[in-house]
This record gives sequence, C-alpha cells and structure tokens, in this order.
Amino acid sequence: MFSGAAFGSDVTDTSNPHRCYQVRDNLTARMNGVKFIVYFYEIVFYYRLMFLFTLRQLEYLATCVDCGSIAKAAEKLNVSQPTISVAIQKLEDQFGLQLLLRHHSHGVTATAGADHILPAARKLLADAAGLQRQAMSTSTAIVGDLRLVSFSTLAPIFLPALVQAFSQNYPNVRIRIWEGTQSYLLRQLYAGQIDLALLYDVALAENLRRVALAAGAAYVLLPAGHPLSKQTAVSLAELVDEPMILLNVPPSRQFFLGLFDAAGLTPQIAFTSPSLELVRGMVGQGLGYSILVTRPQGDLTYDGKHLEVRPLSDANTDSSIVLVSRADLQQTRLVAGFESLAPSLTSAGKILI
Repeated sequence: MFSGAAFGSDVTDTSNPHRCYQVRDNLTARMNGVKFIVYFYEIVFYYRLMFLFTLRQLEYLATCVDCGSIAKAAEKLNVSQPTISVAIQKLEDQFGLQLLLRHHSHGVTATAGADHILPAARKLLADAAGLQRQAMSTSTAIVGDLRLVSFSTLAPIFLPALVQAFSQNYPNVRIRIWEGTQSYLLRQLYAGQIDLALLYDVALAENLRRVALAAGAAYVLLPAGHPLSKQTAVSLAELVDEPMILLNVPPSRQFFLGLFDAAGLTPQIAFTSPSLELVRGMVGQGLGYSILVTRPQGDLTYDGKHLEVRPLSDANTDSSIVLVSRADLQQTRLVAGFESLAPSLTSAGKILI
C-alpha cells in the first residue's frame, strides 16, 4: 500500500534491528495521523448533517401545511411571508426534495415527501416545547403555557371550572382553550398541537394516557307532556317507534346508535344536528325525543320550552369522561399538575354533569 520511498530508503533495510523498530514506530505514527484526519472529517460531516435544519424551519413548514397558505402562516406566526418562503426553500434544498406545492392564488399543500417527514417533525417540535417548559420550571413552581381542549358538548360544563381552579392554584400558567369534534382534537393531539384533551372514552387508542373525571349515564330527553314522561324510566324498546332527534357528532352518534344496535333495534331518525342546544330546542318543540349524556343545568330550551328528563332503563348506557394525553411523550410537570387537580373537582361536586 505504501512504498519504501514514502518513508525513507531504510524501510527495507532489515540488517539493523534498532532501525527496524524506529521505522515501525514512524509508520505507526503516520497511520495514526491518517486515522485522525479521517475521524476529523467524519466529525465535520456529521456536525454539518446535524445542523441541516432548524426547529424554526420545521415550525414554518408545519404551520404552512396546517394553514394551507404561506400568508396565513406568516400572520399566525407574526413574521413576514418572505421570511417563511426563504426558510422553506432552504429546507427543501437541504433535504433535497420539494415539500410544498405552490398553487397560484390557492395557497399551498404538502407533497408526499412533506407528509412523510411531518409526523417526526411535529414530534420534534412538541419535544422541544416540552423541554423549554421543563427548563422554565423550577423545582417548586409550575409555569408556562397549557393547551387544553375539549369535546364540544363537554366544554361548557367542564372547562370554566377547570380553568378557574387551575389558574387559582397556578397563577403563572397561561391556559389556552378551544373546542371541537373528538376526531379533530385527536388529530391535533397526535400532531403535538395540544397538551390535554377532555373527551369521551369511546374508541380511544391504547397509546393514550387517560385520567378518569366522571361517568355520564345516557338519558332520554322528552318534550313536556309526552306520554312517556309519566314513567319513572324509559326503555329503548318504548322509544323505537318514536321520532328521534339525533345528536350527529362523533363519537356521540356512534354511541347512541350503538345502544339501539346492541338491543337489536333501529330508531326512527327524524332530524339530526351537531348542536346540542339545537337538538334540545327541537325536542322542546315536540318534534321528537333524543338520547343524550351531557345535561345542562336547568331543563329549559333557549326559547323557554320545558323538557322532561328520564333515565334509560336499559343496561350499559354509561360513558366515561377522561382527560387524554399522549403516552409516548414525557409528561411535563405542568400536565401532571393539571391531571392531579382535575379529578378532585368532579369528586368534590364542583363540576356537575
């Protein structure tokens, strides 16, 4: 591999043992030098590879995909459009693939390449945000931002009391709240956009951490003066031929229809709506009955009609209400503090369902 001339003509002179040892040591030193140079360039290569992208670039990419527009993403992140465009162009150059499809006057959409890397990118952003919150916290204080969301029908009953109690106990925490359908909130949870979700424990994946808050029993909602209101309880069989006003939002729809299906019955659905109060209003006007779990305080509709509430006599109509977070993420002190406080409010009767 190496010629004698490269290390001096004495490399082939074996008549002097001392000289042979000297040549051997010289050769070893030079070989170690070659190894060091190779190792040095490996370090430089991997160092440069580690910093091919920044968290800010990943945040810009994820926000553009979520908003469907660079302009909307810039407004949300409070930066200029050119800043985002340049950052994403650099990210595309560094990754060697196109991440966004630019549609003239129609925003942007993610490419297949972006769809492939976005789950890992969102997890990295969530981990970084959790690290920042941990770093901001002292051993005795809980501070930072908590992103708390709720299934739409549960939000008015649970969120106000939960936010008030937690804010009183931890005044240095800023709580951001919003509501939506269960499927939408779960997508946000897996994308790392939220910390905790208040949901029904219906068809939830096993990789979610649950904290039980309450169990709600399904009940029958009837218009005032309905013949079945004279009974202390009502069965599904007694309702099957009556017109039903169905709360049409998942997973409520599947849960209510599943009760009939398990009993071998098919309800007569007259109207559907994703709005709890619209369903109550339709029942109040005598257009049918409904089966619900969430029960606002006071059995009056928005337009002042009286409602009758009766329990279902059929078994297995309970539905658990839980706080949900991702089990694969390290639990922050902030999330742990909220999870420990919330059950005490329901058990103490400060939240009524």
